[in-house]
Amino acid sequence: MYAVVASGGKQYRINEGDVVDVEKLQAVPGEEVVIDSILLANDDSGQIQVGTPFLNGTVICEVLEQFRGQKQIIFKHKKRKGYRKKAGHRQNYTKIKIKSIELERSN
Repeated sequence: MYAVVASGGKQYRINEGDVVDVEKLQAVPGEEVVIDSILLANDDSGQIQVGTPFLNGTVICEVLEQFRGQKQIIFKHKKRKGYRKKAGHRQNYTKIKIKSIELERSN
């Protein structure tokens, strides 16, 4: 079974047992987090359910760690004008492990 969930403005295709890096969630390592914005699900029989916009169900995840991503360099300049600007950015991420995907069955 896999599902497509939305978290932090991005969409992730997940399976049970996967470890995924998502935008920072307000949780401490070891805590369980529930994601309820399931966009699409495919169960073991191959039946695909698509939400309008979301399906009824939850994804239970365990927070493994909070970390910062690799530094991204932003460099702007205008040729022959002497304008140069350099900045950096490091995004905060949360590493989560998918424990279970629970869907309410529709008729």
